[in-house]
Amino acid sequence: MSFKFLPHTADTKILVEEKSIEKAFITSALALKEVIADKIKIKAKIKKEINVKGKDRESLLLEFLQEFLYLVDAKNFILSEITKLKITQTKNKLSLHATVVGDNSLNYKFTNEVKAATYNDMLIKEEKNKTTIQFVLDV
Repeated sequence: MSFKFLPHTADTKILVEEKSIEKAFITSALALKEVIADKIKIKAKIKKEINVKGKDRESLLLEFLQEFLYLVDAKNFILSEITKLKITQTKNKLSLHATVVGDNSLNYKFTNEVKAATYNDMLIKEEKNKTTIQFVLDV
């Protein structure tokens, strides 16, 4: 897992570098969890299936990250790990299916609140054996 926080005036900017688009999406979600939970170890007690769609890679990433924010806010679920993730493409849409494991977020005290993932400064670049993702979280 390779991500780092980049300087940003008001929000949290993240840069992810991985060998594949699937691994980069996984690391992006784990970076989001790190912003919310800061180094808190989340237990892997609850399993969930996530399905999101997007018209392109950027909208798919945004929907994927927003799903985790929804799960924290509405379903009291915080991510621990992603055990499986597959991105498929049909005619005009991308679909993502992921199996994720986490715990009830009410069992933890978080110091940071993420309001949204945004398109601001978003970048997804695929090269041979390297995928780079950059995105900003509204905190």
